[in-house]
Amino acid sequence: MFLIVAKYLIPKGYRGMTVFPFVVLKYDFDKANQVFVNHERIHLKQQIELLIIPFFVWYFLEYLFRLAQYKNKDLAYRNISFEREAYAKETDLNYLKKRSFFQFMDYIKLK
Repeated sequence: MFLIVAKYLIPKGYRGMTVFPFVVLKYDFDKANQVFVNHERIHLKQQIELLIIPFFVWYFLEYLFRLAQYKNKDLAYRNISFEREAYAKETDLNYLKKRSFFQFMDYIKLK
């Protein structure tokens, strides 16, 4: 994992983005934020499991599905299965050591 600070690469309203093998942060101080970095590491693991490109295809398609479902960009983003897992487990700094393969599947909800 490579942590990079690049303020202008991060979309407005977000603090970070993960594109294997990079975690791009908007602010330098977030490098020391263990919870935030753990959230992004969870995304790295998800990307590796899905061989990177399929992760982004799934992420985008699920975002579109959630947008149609919730009709709200923020709710759509927060309810993507990958984000639900990362937000639910970001404070567990040992999560990746015990995480099962394809664990994000437990966070898919259709309702």
